[in-house]
Amino acid sequence: MPSVTLTLIGKPGCHLCDDARAVIDEVLRGREGVELVERSILDDAELHDRYWDEIPVVLIDDAVHTIYRVDAERLRAALAERGH
Repeated sequence: MPSVTLTLIGKPGCHLCDDARAVIDEVLRGREGVELVERSILDDAELHDRYWDEIPVVLIDDAVHTIYRVDAERLRAALAERGH
């Protein structure tokens, strides 16, 4: 089964980012083949310039999946489409 990379872009102290992480953790629990990568806009000037007013941002294999709020069912469906 090919691996999928799920990237959460946010920053420390962001309550929406914490909410997104909780939804992602729930969706990924027991699911194999998905790598979760967290990136902070505070550590990367390019990410900051691109996403500072849209966090949290979730990417699936470098393509934007969602901005602001993560819907568990939509994320599950997107991963299922990729075989995960």
